[in-house]
Amino acid sequence: MAMVIPGKVAERLSSGLKRYQPVLESAKARDVNESDTSMIVTDIVADVFGYDKYHEITRELCIRGTFCDLATKIDSKIRMIIEVKAVGIALKDQHTKQAVDYAANEGIEWVAVTNGPEWKVYRVVFGKPIDQELVLDIDLLALNPRKDDDIESLYLLTRESIVKSALDAYHDHLQATSRFFLAAAILSDPVLDVIRRELRRLSPDVKITSDELKDTLTAQVLKREVIEGEKADQAKRKLARAASKTLRSRKEDSSADATSDEPEVGALESSAEAEPQAKS
Repeated sequence: MAMVIPGKVAERLSSGLKRYQPVLESAKARDVNESDTSMIVTDIVADVFGYDKYHEITRELCIRGTFCDLATKIDSKIRMIIEVKAVGIALKDQHTKQAVDYAANEGIEWVAVTNGPEWKVYRVVFGKPIDQELVLDIDLLALNPRKDDDIESLYLLTRESIVKSALDAYHDHLQATSRFFLAAAILSDPVLDVIRRELRRLSPDVKITSDELKDTLTAQVLKREVIEGEKADQAKRKLARAASKTLRSRKEDSSADATSDEPEVGALESSAEAEPQAKS
């Protein structure tokens, strides 16, 4: 997914990586504690990601009697909770669950878990139960400051990305190209109709129903893991909602067009009045 990054932001990201990679390497070698790691992460969020250190980064967000490690806010609204672990600790599911639980209680959509070098960013799924989707997984020490793809990945963590909804767009792109959504799209009626049409071109005398085609695809072509389970069901529901929305939009457009084609009552009356005058 190509992104347009402002030149000044790209330069800040590149120079920021060059500045903080040695800092992170040193912290990792010294195995600094969580408090010191949090100080480094705060500086990175400000200097590299572009947040105002004194107005847009806070440690004062209290959730269920516990203060979260860090949170970013824009226009006084919390945008992301950041769970910080010591630089030497591997990020685990339990760290993610804790941060996601905090975010869910406050209706916050984005969560990041980091130990300094590694950043895992999740989109909170407000369902029953609460779930999360991994959207970004990067290691700052593995990024190349001169490589465009690496700068694009880092850009997603910036203030500018949040303001322009670039992280949301990237999440939507991942969903649309995930194996679950692709499977759901293949098994949808419009796509099945296209496949049937192409097969008829190949064998005009062979009659294949949509049900037969779907059975073959699910039994012999697609893997079971992409058509069954919660993620597969979510994909089907989202695809169905999108199709329904498109259908409603088309009906509204058709209704509007039909209405615009009908002459107004006033215009009919004026025409009726004007016609005798034209004849006299």
